[in-house]
Amino acid sequence: MPGMSGLELQAQLKSERCPLPIIFITAQGDIPMAVRAIQGGAIDFLTKPIDEAAFFNSVERAFEQERANRREATEQEAFAARYATLTPREREVLALLVRGLLNKQAAFELGITEYTVQIHRAHIMRKMEADSFATLVRLSAKFTLSA
Repeated sequence: MPGMSGLELQAQLKSERCPLPIIFITAQGDIPMAVRAIQGGAIDFLTKPIDEAAFFNSVERAFEQERANRREATEQEAFAARYATLTPREREVLALLVRGLLNKQAAFELGITEYTVQIHRAHIMRKMEADSFATLVRLSAKFTLSA
């Protein structure tokens, strides 16, 4: 590839947040180059002449990763949209409960009653469409909460 190495192109695409999976194909690769490519997020590093089965396996893994990335992005967008429906107080309550505080402890920290925390918790569960509090905690941990 004239003017730019594959590793430079990979770095540029990464800096531009290009989500596409990359498969390196080279005639002059070495182990350090392969390691850098894989550490940089490449799906595979193939040397010419290319084994057809290995190439198709790499392409299938790339498609699978792309599908997983899309599912993750969709799930994160849905979580963020539901989180945006919470009131500022519900966000405060959620952050305290996700940290592991009991309703009584969250109430004390916020200067409200335990019953009010229970009401907020019920609203949070409904708005976040969580079937259990454990699910809500898992999603909150997976997708960083912003206040």
